[in-house]
Amino acid sequence: MNNQEIEIIPTCVPQSAKDLVERARAIAAFSPAIHIDIVDGLFAPSHTWPYIEHGRFGEFDLSGISGLSVEIHLMVEEPREIGKCFARAGAFRVIGHIEAFEDEDHAHVALDAWREEGAREVGLGILMNTPLPLLDHHIFAMDVVQLMTIPTIGRQGIPYSKNAPARVQEMHERHPDLLISVDGGVSESNIEELARAGARRFCAGSAIAKAPNPAAAYKHLKQLAERATL
Repeated sequence: MNNQEIEIIPTCVPQSAKDLVERARAIAAFSPAIHIDIVDGLFAPSHTWPYIEHGRFGEFDLSGISGLSVEIHLMVEEPREIGKCFARAGAFRVIGHIEAFEDEDHAHVALDAWREEGAREVGLGILMNTPLPLLDHHIFAMDVVQLMTIPTIGRQGIPYSKNAPARVQEMHERHPDLLISVDGGVSESNIEELARAGARRFCAGSAIAKAPNPAAAYKHLKQLAERATL
């Protein structure tokens, strides 16, 4: 675990294709990667691009954000097909939620399909109140697990949960070689404790986007996390 590199991935919650391109352009000035939240309005309230109404997405491409490593976070009830579309469009990493799958077989079929369509990495996210042992059957099928560190999802700015570090530590103790990503409320006030608990990848939204100097905020978060792992 200690050999895994610290990664800070700025988060974007796009409301339109134009919005995505504009935000990606700003992020590309200081980060090699972008984390894009995709919400269908069913798995979580409201919906984001490319959904045109609750549960139905339209045609899309990622050509407007070439040059960035794209991580797609699917907060959707039916992740398999849209995940395949994003993989074909050039997404480097596709992450679905364990809660969205009917059973282990459905999850593994989706993970395999995303790889077959071109995703270099695939993973599963898990909500704060979902028992971690549900992931045990999926460990060897995924490259990363994404632990939500906020109690509810679907928008930026939701307060960070004080139980998050203990949950990260539990996951790390259960599977010490698994790459742990955290998402939700990550900031300079908590990134060190999350890193010490075992997280190595950090999706940061408001802490970067709302900072006076996003590039400096990105750099500072990475420095704090790296210091915590020495």
